[in-house]
Order: sequence, then structure tokens, then C-alpha cells
Amino acid sequence: MEKTEGEIIRAKLDSDQSQSQISHLALDIGGSLIKLVYFSKNNGSSDDDDGNNKHLVLQGRLHFAKFETCKINDCIEFIRSKKLHLGGVRLHDAPASDKILVKATGGGAYKFADLIKEKLGIIVEKEDEMDCLVAGANFLLKAVHQEAFTYMDGQKEFVHIDINDLYPYLLVNIGSGVSMIKVDGDGKFERISGTSVGGGTFWGLGRLLTKCKSFDELLELSREGNNRVIDMLVGDIYGGVDYSKIGLLSTAIASSFGKAISDNKELEDYKPEDVARSLLRLISNNIGQIAYLNALQFGLKRIFFAGFFIRGHAYTMDTISVGVHFWSKGEAKAMFLRHEGFLGSLGAFMSYDKHGLDDLSTHQLVQRFPVSGTNAGEKICCPLVGDLNDNDSIECGVYAA
Repeated sequence: MEKTEGEIIRAKLDSDQSQSQISHLALDIGGSLIKLVYFSKNNGSSDDDDGNNKHLVLQGRLHFAKFETCKINDCIEFIRSKKLHLGGVRLHDAPASDKILVKATGGGAYKFADLIKEKLGIIVEKEDEMDCLVAGANFLLKAVHQEAFTYMDGQKEFVHIDINDLYPYLLVNIGSGVSMIKVDGDGKFERISGTSVGGGTFWGLGRLLTKCKSFDELLELSREGNNRVIDMLVGDIYGGVDYSKIGLLSTAIASSFGKAISDNKELEDYKPEDVARSLLRLISNNIGQIAYLNALQFGLKRIFFAGFFIRGHAYTMDTISVGVHFWSKGEAKAMFLRHEGFLGSLGAFMSYDKHGLDDLSTHQLVQRFPVSGTNAGEKICCPLVGDLNDNDSIECGVYAA
């Protein structure tokens, strides 16, 4: 019998949390996905000196998990079974039934607040979605080693981030829809644009056109497809040659899904994988172009793409990168984040600082190795080993001066 996603995650975490204590659960409940971040404290302590008069007093891991929003009851059961909600803020002046507060952001923090309270007996403190996205992005870019990278023509290259020359930048968060945010500093940002054509569009149209049951199934299907079967190319219009006068190659897409106009075919005559590929190409191309046009308008050279639409998917990243490269004539580069889908939940996690907690205040969370000159003074530095995937974790240490 096939296990549910919640059962798989629970089995994975059983071993590494047996000697841990959960602290500071934070959620980002979007239109399509729920993203969780929480800290598990390992038993034991250390007095190792890091050379900066700080001593490691707590070790543990930051954990990441996700659920489809339509399966929120599975998510709630996962939280309950692992007692994650008991790691929230304990309110001493509240009634006995309302003593625990958990941070959440996204539209679902409002939509499902009563359900979460009913099922788990906790208070959901809502944090602003844009505030959390920016806080999460700033944290990752400043603190996590090799967080940002470029991807084009199958080549992945990590980008060195100078924390003294980070701002301004454009953050393109691709969730169900797309928000484009000009970030000027910590807590300083403006949502300058967006589009309703995003991950929800890909998933929604994909379900209608291919009968796929999940986003991941649709994404996997697209790997095997050939969009040229459905997309009308420049070469299809110009007899197989480039339109060199305006710089268009014969392989450039002139019209997404354009061949369906002239082909005397029904939907069932096309391969689902070709439909999925064409749809992914359409959405990725448009997001890349719109992002660059907004960056151009505000004179921004750095464009960071994030959100669970990307999923580290090579074709998606390559399509976005090619679009930005083409429209900017090579002057701008698309950059991606290794923790792309967890910006909002990380921002909500960091907002626990507002309560002045002394057991795990996020400004104390630093890497367990000597802090380099480029990272000195930053809030959080967590070393990563390899790529971080869904439901994975980062080993961290908490130091006290």
C-alpha cells in the first residue's frame, strides 16, 4: 500500500528527532502549498570557543517540509503527531486553552486560522506575507553559503554575494501567482509588479489538459516532452530560416501552442508530455520577460527567482535564464535560490524575535564554524552540504556571547 506524503515525512523524521526538542514552528500557507520550518534542539551542549568570545550552547537542525494546501488536514495531523505546535510561544497571560502561539503567513494563515486552532488548540499569529518573503530572502542571501546560483545551458554556477553590496535587487517569487518585489534593505521593499500567470496556472491548466494529479507529476511529465510539436516557431513561419534582421532564430517561439491552430487534431491526438512541456515553456518565458522589464524600469541588475514553481527543475531555470539573457542582451542574469520555496516560512520563523525569546532567538543562530569576514555580524549562518530538497534540514548551532 502506497504511503501518503505525511507518512513518508513522519517516517523520515522519526530517527533524527528521537533525541530532539521541537522549537519555533512557522508556516507559510499559500494557495497551492503549505511550507513548514521548525527547529529541533539536540540534547547536550558544548563550550567550544569560536575565536570571537562566543560559546556554542545549543545544537540542532532547521527542518523543512511541505504539503498541498488542499490536504491541510494531513499537514495538521503531521504537526500534531510530531508535537511541532508545542514549540510555539507560550503566553503566560492567556487562558489555559490558548497558551501557545505559532507564527504563520500567507493567505491560508487567515483562511485556516480557526481550523488550526480547533484541531491543535493553538493561536495562529499572522505575519505579513511580503514582509516574510523579503526577510527570508535577505536572510538566505546574507547568511547561507552558496545560496544563490545561475543556471544556463545545463551549467550551474554559484554566485558570491557581497553583503555590503546586495541592495537593491528584484525578488521574483513564483507561487500560485507571481509577485515582483524591489528590495532596498532590511524591511525596505516595494511590490512593483506581478502576474496572475504563475505556478497555479501551470498546475491548473496542466490538470485540465493532461489529467495529471499533482504538480510534481506534471513537472516530471514535461521532462519527456517536445514543445516544438505544439509551439509555432519562427522557422515555421519563415520556411525554416532565421529572421536575422530583428535577431530571431528559427528555433525561437513565435506563438506558444500556435501549431494547434493549423493542425487538424483534437487534444487527445497530442502527447500529454508535449502539452506539459509547451505549457511550462510558455509560463517560464513570460515570467522571465516580465521580470526583466521590471528590472530594467528600476535599473536593477540583480534578479533572484524563488518559489515552489521552480523546484530546482533544470528546464524551468534554463527557460527563465534564456529569457532574461535574450531580452537584456546579456546584461542581466537570472539567479536562483537553493531554498527557493521556503522564503515566507523562514521569514515567519525569524519573526519570533519580536517576543524577545531567550531559548532560541534567531539573532543568535550562527554557523558552527568560525565566521568568515564576509559573514561577520550577520544574523544567521547555516552551512549546507549539497542541495537542500523538500523535507530536508540544516545543521545549526546557537551561540551565546
